[in-house]
Amino acid sequence: MKKLLILFTAICLFSCQKTLERPEVLQAGFFASMTTPMESTFYDFKMKDLDGKEVEFSKYKGKKILLVNVASKCGYTPQYAALQELNEKYGDKVQILGFPANNFGGQEPGSNEEIKSFCSENYGVTFPVFEKISVKGFDKHPLYRWLNDEKLNGWNNQEPTWNFCKYLIDEKGELVKFYPSDVTPMDEAILKAIGA
Repeated sequence: MKKLLILFTAICLFSCQKTLERPEVLQAGFFASMTTPMESTFYDFKMKDLDGKEVEFSKYKGKKILLVNVASKCGYTPQYAALQELNEKYGDKVQILGFPANNFGGQEPGSNEEIKSFCSENYGVTFPVFEKISVKGFDKHPLYRWLNDEKLNGWNNQEPTWNFCKYLIDEKGELVKFYPSDVTPMDEAILKAIGA
């Protein structure tokens, strides 16, 4: 019995060690919250875009940024057109960043390649869209942990309630606004906030 217990413990420890060594486990999910420093700012993050190219968010310093959790099969999906319009008309005032997520109704089932094709072919998207992540739940990406935790961002605990929720970051990298899905990208509230 004692040998069985020792063997079981050894297997568990080995399994945990192998799990922690996997980079995708460290980047997302439960373990990510333990590896994200409490003093993180928006500019500390980096993510891969749909082409697999890593983008450091420090490149957006000095600009307002609108972060949107997007999906291809949602009633709000036509907002891609409004996001592209905002990008074309006011790209000098705000940088739009799209984050595909499959958290709401399974409405983003595609691969990164399929998402890229969908955005390009249907909406002519030219603003940056990043690899698919989770924006809520136990496997929430560290960026969305930062957006939804007042201890990290200074004031906000609001998670996305559905696809196409929006977060506005100011020129200093501070989170300043949350907009629910039904506030469209060309809404007066967003245009006013970006100084359009």
